[in-house]
Amino acid sequence: MPLNKDLIDKIINVTSTAAMSCYKFVGKNQKKNADKAATDTMRNEINKIDINGEVVIGEGELDKAPMLYIGEKLGRGGFLNLDIAVDPVEGTNFVAKNLPGALSVISVAEKGNLFNAPETYMDKLAVSGDVPYDATDLDFPLEKNIKNIAEALNKNVHDVTACLLDRPRHKKIIDKLKEMKVKMKLISDGDVSGALMVTKKKFNVDIFLGVGGGPEGVLAASAIDAYECKFQGRFIFENDNDISRAKKMGIVDLKKKYNLREIIKGDSIFCATGITNGDLVKGIEFKDNKYTSETLVTHKGSNMCKIVVREDTIKT
Repeated sequence: MPLNKDLIDKIINVTSTAAMSCYKFVGKNQKKNADKAATDTMRNEINKIDINGEVVIGEGELDKAPMLYIGEKLGRGGFLNLDIAVDPVEGTNFVAKNLPGALSVISVAEKGNLFNAPETYMDKLAVSGDVPYDATDLDFPLEKNIKNIAEALNKNVHDVTACLLDRPRHKKIIDKLKEMKVKMKLISDGDVSGALMVTKKKFNVDIFLGVGGGPEGVLAASAIDAYECKFQGRFIFENDNDISRAKKMGIVDLKKKYNLREIIKGDSIFCATGITNGDLVKGIEFKDNKYTSETLVTHKGSNMCKIVVREDTIKT
């Protein structure tokens, strides 16, 4: 059964309501309360939809998350069987400290079409759709990727912009980019939104790269798919426990490089609602007893990539 407009509207409602529910914690240095409010609300709203849903990416495993845990069944039932990936608050620190870029995120796809990613790190690469597919690769040296992007876009190397998380683990990458005089957009958090910077020219980002969360990689890939951009990822397993969990999820080749079509298949819906103002969308605003939200929505089946603005009078 196709993912239709009625379902899109309901999924938009899930993230926008979740974002509004944690608005009262913005700037209050209460990231756990913000995350709980968004998680509770997101779960409640999904359970109002006539679907048979299963969480494949969530707040953690059953022993770590009381709700929206991996494997949790959601929805009121019906003919539509869905995989669900959620991040009720991407950027809890952003909410706590009233910093830009906090989002409430969800992706849904037909059953079996959304990769069940282990909670481990992933080495990622996302590239603008204006760059030929074979010009970049996770296995290429950084210098080759940057030079190929510059050539494809008819730019000088020092006009190429790379986005990555500002982390000690990326020191070698950052040092090399500095040596090449490549422009950098260093972000403190926001793995999903960072990858989405390659989707539009207005963001002025040509490549997103580096090591971040595996589940966030799947969420980003599901959005990037609708923009026809490139995404690759390879999981990083740091200990025996990571390896054991991965094998339980059916991952056999621990060194496999996943392309976008292996992470997200078929039709999908992605929604990201702003909690605080960011590059992708504006945050929640409260004025005249009304909450206004902005949601980035993608729907591969209808080639939809747009911003939806909603006004609600929901009390949070």
